[in-house]
Amino acid sequence: MSRSDRSPLLLAGLLASAAAAHFAAPRQFDAMVPSALPGPPRNWTYASGVVELALAAGVAVPRTRRVAALATAAFFVGVFPANVQMAVDWRHRPAPQKAAALARLPLQVPLVLWARGVAKGGSAGAAV
Repeated sequence: MSRSDRSPLLLAGLLASAAAAHFAAPRQFDAMVPSALPGPPRNWTYASGVVELALAAGVAVPRTRRVAALATAAFFVGVFPANVQMAVDWRHRPAPQKAAALARLPLQVPLVLWARGVAKGGSAGAAV
């Protein structure tokens, strides 16, 4: 299987794994929900998990891959404020946790590029 064939499946796997984590350990995601969003953070945690599952399914299926990959790129941009919130909230935590929170910020760029590459039928940005 070529890299461009694997890339969409790896992206779908990443999304599905992230979705599962939202349901298995929701409390850690609740803490990242920006306070400006209405309603309980848990609702946003579960909603983002559902969205990630739907995106994973869409990216995995060749017929819906392009649209789902573009939606995935938009989703990665849309969740960036949660990553910023996490970095702000964790700035006084121990160094490894603070480093993990800060590392998430620039990680969004290759994720967006990866999703765009999958939408174009390639594997741009994929770390394979």
